Amino acid sequence: MTEPKTHTLEVPGAVLRYDVREGAGAGEPPLLMIGSPMDAAGFVSLAARFPERTVVTYDPRGTGRSVRTDATVPSPPIHADDLSRVIAAVGGGPVDVFASSGGAVNALALAAHHPGAVRTLVAHEPPLVTLLPDREQALAAIGHIRRVYERDGLGAGMACFIALTSIQGEIPANFAELPMPDPAAFGFPPGDDGSRDDPLLGQNLITCTHYEPDFEALRAAPARVVFAVGVESAGQLTYRAAVAAAERLGAEPVEFPGGHAGFLGGEYGMQGDPDGFAAVLRRVLQAA
Repeated sequence: MTEPKTHTLEVPGAVLRYDVREGAGAGEPPLLMIGSPMDAAGFVSLAARFPERTVVTYDPRGTGRSVRTDATVPSPPIHADDLSRVIAAVGGGPVDVFASSGGAVNALALAAHHPGAVRTLVAHEPPLVTLLPDREQALAAIGHIRRVYERDGLGAGMACFIALTSIQGEIPANFAELPMPDPAAFGFPPGDDGSRDDPLLGQNLITCTHYEPDFEALRAAPARVVFAVGVESAGQLTYRAAVAAAERLGAEPVEFPGGHAGFLGGEYGMQGDPDGFAAVLRRVLQAA
């Protein structure tokens, strides 16, 4: 695999940056690795474990090196349009896609509404809150997180967010009344710097978690969709959402090593199991 080459792509409302690592093999389509709000920097370890594939990573609009050029709040369909343009820029589809977290939500919109863009989509723990049996409590908790962020800033908002995503089982109706952890425990600085432009809490939190996939379109699409869960995430919100989504398609989710960040190899100070993760991902992709 060659060193990544960065490209710039102007799209309506944004300027995107994406990276292409040319693989040593031939005959397979590019493998697109995406997150949201995680940008391309989060996929360095996983991409390195696919030297035989051409791997494409990118920064979603409003994140990392990709800048918004208007005030439109990105939604999964907008991110999907961006992804379709990146795919066209690297030679067109169908491509294989590994998508994690909010990136998996965006990739579901891509597979549903851009037929022919995707061959196989591995959707790893999409936070599809609307599919949960406790959706009302979960959506209320997300609304509370957004209000805390707007009132008190990034540290307080992220402490609430981490508390929510760490819950095992159903989200309690009184989540907003529960004591929240100290932001300093997660390395966030004290106080409020006044900024409200965080890609997660300020941009994507509401549009991502409130999105409802078009399962009818997904069934009709030529893409093969596989939902993935981390063995260490069992019972948590994103694990339960992925299981619910798989059930809607009449499929069983595939278990991967680690938790929600199981593919990381030290990025952002988080160590997952990229070797084991890549082995399962390769097996799933080869089963197409």
